[in-house]
Order: sequence, then structure tokens, then C-alpha cells
Amino acid sequence: MTIEQINIGARGSPLSLAQTGWLRGELAQALGISPDAIDAKLPINPIVTQGDKIQDRALLEAGGKGLFTKELDEALLDGRIDCAIHSMKDVPTSLPDGIVLLGCPPREDRRDALITKDGKSLDDLPYEAKLGTASLRRTAQFLRERPDLKIGLLRGNVGTRIAKITSGEFDATILAMAGLKRLGLLEKTPHHAIDPQNMPPAIAQGSLAITARANDKRIAAAFKLIEDETTTIEILAEREFLRALDGSCRTAIGAYTQFSNGNLYFKGEILNDDGSQYVDIIETLENATIKNAGKFGFDLGIELGKLRE
Repeated sequence: MTIEQINIGARGSPLSLAQTGWLRGELAQALGISPDAIDAKLPINPIVTQGDKIQDRALLEAGGKGLFTKELDEALLDGRIDCAIHSMKDVPTSLPDGIVLLGCPPREDRRDALITKDGKSLDDLPYEAKLGTASLRRTAQFLRERPDLKIGLLRGNVGTRIAKITSGEFDATILAMAGLKRLGLLEKTPHHAIDPQNMPPAIAQGSLAITARANDKRIAAAFKLIEDETTTIEILAEREFLRALDGSCRTAIGAYTQFSNGNLYFKGEILNDDGSQYVDIIETLENATIKNAGKFGFDLGIELGKLRE
């Protein structure tokens, strides 16, 4: 496939640029673009978002998930970029008119990691340890297991949050394993992987989102070359589950899916803010496909919502 220049938009954070660089490499290989031509053919355009600027409060106090996508959406619609690369968990379930979500590239590790100075597990943290996070889901899940924990607001990029642990300002924080791997920090950072069955991760954690203008067949055809069916099926189910629950960063919701041998396993949960009350649901869809995975997830979300009432 011969391709003209594709202008790629992304947030300017180290993690965003690292994962966008990885995705660009996959796309270049699929399109037959040589390494010496990649910058000219597939330039990356960093764009600062409101979510990057706001560091002194939780996102739910500032407007929610769209804070990480609004400026990229605007750049896409006015033609400054041809596509935008996001962490899928930052993308709202409803997109602006004229923008579509393309199929997913292969998913990275979806688990959370507990970060401490020496890689302690949750059970090993001292009584009333100070846990830094800005995630309502992570707060609720960890308080469910350890009500004694003292939760403090911790935002910023991965390096900033790790530094707060190293300095002793916090005893622990939680980061996505995917981010640590993409930044090459996993082996350098003491951590304890969290069992996703026990604490389901954020919706679509570990997956990248590619947004494009609706009806832009050139961009859709290019990224179709690196679409991963397994990831796309899992993400369709998870995002529709979230949409059915009208979930946002104001709601503590987690989901763990696994598509294998044609079957889609799904565990979802919703918790109150302190984790003292929660309901979950576990189902498996046989013969799962891109066509039926979304409805399956949506129906599970509706059912879980009724169980919560």
C-alpha cells in the first residue's frame, strides 16, 4: 500500500510520545516505510491538552475524561492532523460528530502495579500507609481490601509519581503496567503486579485508541493493516459496558476481559467511593465477534446497573 504523509497527533507527555512512537513504528512496517523516511511520512505532532495542564486536582473536579482529548479532537476536525493516538481509557464513550474510533492495535499488559520503594504487596504495606492516586476506581478497590489506608491526591506523569514514592512523600501509588513497559521502566521500578481478577483494571487499560475523521478511507485503510481482532473485541465489550453504566471518572468501575478460542470472558464491577459496597458480574460469550461483543458488554452493564439498585 502506497501512502502519502499521515500527520499523527498525540499528547506531549513522555508516555504518550513513547506509545505513539511504538504505534508509528508498527504502522511504518506495515506500510513498508523505511526508518529514514518515517519522520517525513509519519510525523508526530505533540499537542498539550487541558488534562496535562491541570495537576492540582482530580480530573473529575475539572471536567472528566474529555480533558485529555478535546484539543486533539479540534486538531483532527480542522485538518491539522489526520489521526490522533490516545490511551483508550482516556477516550469518552461518546465521540464528537465527525470523529470515529478505528480498530485497535495489539493490547499491552492491562494490569495495575503497586509501586513502593521495595516492591511490597498490598498486604505488606504498613498500617495506615499513605497511598497516592487520583483514580476513584483504584481508591475504592484498595480501600475495599485495606480500609486503613490514607489516600492522598497524586497526579502527574509516570516519572513524577515514581519520584513521590522515592522521596517518601507517599508510601505507595498505583500505575498501569502498560505505561511502565512502554517507558522502559518496569525492570527499574520496584512493583507488585495486581491480580486483575481481584481488582479489575480501568476500562480498556493497556489499549491504544486511534481516532480519525469519519469517512476518511485513506487513514482507515492504513490503520486496518495493524488492527488486532482480539483487542478490538475486548475493547468493544468493555466500552459498551461502561456506556451502559453511564460511567466516567466520577464512577468507580473496572472490567477484566479475555478473548480466547472464540470465547469472551468478562468480569465487571462497580463500587462506591470507599469500596465498602460493590457488585460484580461474570459472564462468558461463546462465539464472540466484532459484531456481537459490543451488545454483550452493553447488556452486562445494564444487568449490573440493575443489581446495584
